[in-house]
Formats: sequence, structure tokens, C-alpha cells
Amino acid sequence: MHSVPPPKKSLLKWLDDYPSEVDNYGHLLLEQLQAIDDEIKGSIVPYFESAHLDARECFHRLARISLHPDDGDIGCDCQYPNALPLITRKGLFGEVMSGMFTEAYEFVGKHEWLIPVFLFRNHEDAGQYIYTLNRDPERKREVLGRKGDDFIAIVVDKDGNVVRFIAGEAKWRGTWNASTLATVMLGPKIGPEGDKAHNNRGVWFEVNRALNVPLGLEQLQAILLDREPTKFASVIASLDRILAHRNPDPVERTDLILLAGGASKKRKPQTSLLPWKTIPEEYTAGRDLQVVEMIIEDGDDVINAIYDVLWAKDKPDAGI
Repeated sequence: MHSVPPPKKSLLKWLDDYPSEVDNYGHLLLEQLQAIDDEIKGSIVPYFESAHLDARECFHRLARISLHPDDGDIGCDCQYPNALPLITRKGLFGEVMSGMFTEAYEFVGKHEWLIPVFLFRNHEDAGQYIYTLNRDPERKREVLGRKGDDFIAIVVDKDGNVVRFIAGEAKWRGTWNASTLATVMLGPKIGPEGDKAHNNRGVWFEVNRALNVPLGLEQLQAILLDREPTKFASVIASLDRILAHRNPDPVERTDLILLAGGASKKRKPQTSLLPWKTIPEEYTAGRDLQVVEMIIEDGDDVINAIYDVLWAKDKPDAGI
């Protein structure tokens, strides 16, 4: 289960924040203040380990990799998530940062968000990849993405009822420019040469048509039933009611969009990718919307620096 609080002090040292809120729309621009150093990395790593722990235990059990430090080096080169390729790490990074920012910053509506556990155990292809790699170290390949919501957090009242949830969509790009943004948000261009247009199957399309009660809530309940059925008994019962088929009174939903990555050469400081004064016109779902833009340098190096050292303390003569 997820139990590590967000490293707020390190985030303030690493990222400058520019928040805004208009009606039911929140926007948060985060710009790098300094390169990530050992202190910042050391405070971020425990959060990433907490986020991935449930899936790590599931996938290592599937691959029969022991997590006990006295069992030698079996499986040491194919552990989750360290062994995953960079492109997969980028997706995971965005999902973990979605959770970290949700817990660390004030979002639209000023709700107190709870993340009992991340949903990484549902990344089926990652589990298959670790299983195969443990038996054949040469079988490296790209890993298919996880189906369902990138991230789920909930609001729980004093009686243990889930009264709101936030569902996140995280996108990482090495460089964000106008063309990249349009492709991500509006979909790739199609049509004859010279007359191509976006197919409107990007992030806006997916968020606007998202279910009021998404698969992520079902996945969250399943993990809670497996891991902490007593501690989260009230939450589980509340989710049962919310997940009931054709529930006429679904729980309130907040949409989260995280755009993370590097800036274009022409970008000026404090310039956002999406509008912040008014809600983007492409968003038509009518729910609360929170946009977070994280602009950092050397993103690939940052991601690898974090994922390369997860659980390094469990290895002899290793540190972070």
C-alpha cells in the first residue's frame, strides 16, 4: 500500500509553482528552479518506491523473484520497475508525479485527496515482461501501456464514504511545442497531403467521454479487498454502492491532466501550454478540471536517475 507522504520541501526546492483557479478550473504551472540533485532525488525515491511497491510484490511473485535480501542475486537484473525500458518509465513517471502533485499541492475544489494505493499491478504487459526477462535476459522489448485510468485518488468523509474521486491522464514529451501539444490533445493529423487535420481522438476526446464511474474505481476496490479489507472496509462498501450497475447517483468526479516534459527553445518563462485564465474550450465534460504542467530539463536523465536507484538500499554496497 502507498504510505509515503509527498516530499513538499524538495518540490519547493526543485520546482517553482504558479497556481490559478477560476470557477471549476484549476491550473498549476511548475517550472524547474534547479537541476535535480542528490538531496532532491533522495527525498523523491521513497515516494516512487511506495507508489510501485504493490505492483512490485505482485510482479515478483508472478515471476518467482524473491524480495528477501538473503536469497542472493536471483532476478536482480530484472526487477520491477527498474528493468523496464525508458519509454515505459516515462509513462510510469507521469503517473507517479500525478499522485505526488495531487497530495502536495492544492487543486481545484481544495479537497483532501487520499491515495490508498497506485494501480500499477494492472499493467499486465509489464508483469509479463518481468516474468520473461527473469528467464531469458535477452528478451528485451518495448512494453505495452496499461489500460484504464493513469491515476485515481479519492476523498473520504468522516464515515468512510467516498464522496469524490480524481482521475488522471498523464502525458510525457521530451519537448513541448505547439505541434506536439496539438497532436497530444487533439489527436494525430489524417487526410490527404496538404489537407490534413487532427482526428479529434486525443486527450480532450478521451477525457470528455470518460465514464462517470471508471474502471479505475473497480481496480482500486479490488486491490483494497486484496491488501487491506479491514482497514478500508468502509471505503470498500462505499465503492460497492458507487460501482453498482446503472447507479443513478454516481460520485463526483474531478478530471486531472498532467503534461510533463521539456520546453521548446522558443518558450518564455511562465508561459503555459494550455490556457489558465479560462477553462479550455475543448473541455466539454462539465466536471471540475485540474491541469498541471511540469516543465523540466534533461527529463530522460531525471527519470533514469530515479528508476535506476529504486530499492538500491536492498542491494549490498549500493546507495542513492
